[in-house]
Amino acid sequence: MSDEDEGRNGRPAGDLYDWVRRAEELLARGEAAQAAVLLGRARTEVPDSVGVLEALARAQYDSGDVGAAADSFRTIVGLRPDADYAHFGLGLSLSRLGRFHLAAEHLELASAMRPDRAEYLDRLRQVRATLAARQSPGSP
Repeated sequence: MSDEDEGRNGRPAGDLYDWVRRAEELLARGEAAQAAVLLGRARTEVPDSVGVLEALARAQYDSGDVGAAADSFRTIVGLRPDADYAHFGLGLSLSRLGRFHLAAEHLELASAMRPDRAEYLDRLRQVRATLAARQSPGSP
């Protein structure tokens, strides 16, 4: 966050809507770590906002904080079990963490909820291929 984004009391300038909008702009520019900081502040202000939490989870994942992203996506899944993108994000995060069996479960749910989303099925196939390769003779 730049100095112009910080108010006198250490809070970002503007209101919550401004924070989220700036965070989305940061994400679009590939500045995920900065977006995560701003969205973390927004999450403190509105802890019940699933939209803010989803944006935070995306920023965490994109900035490489995959463990935090998994926790955030898991929270969304707990609040909204029908949230296909949260299952997808959790599956992606878990696969990056090497938890392929659990990742496959969430990717299967996301794919079943939204069979029109090719990226869901593609990632599910990748995770299943990893699991199959690990089960074949001679694999670690």
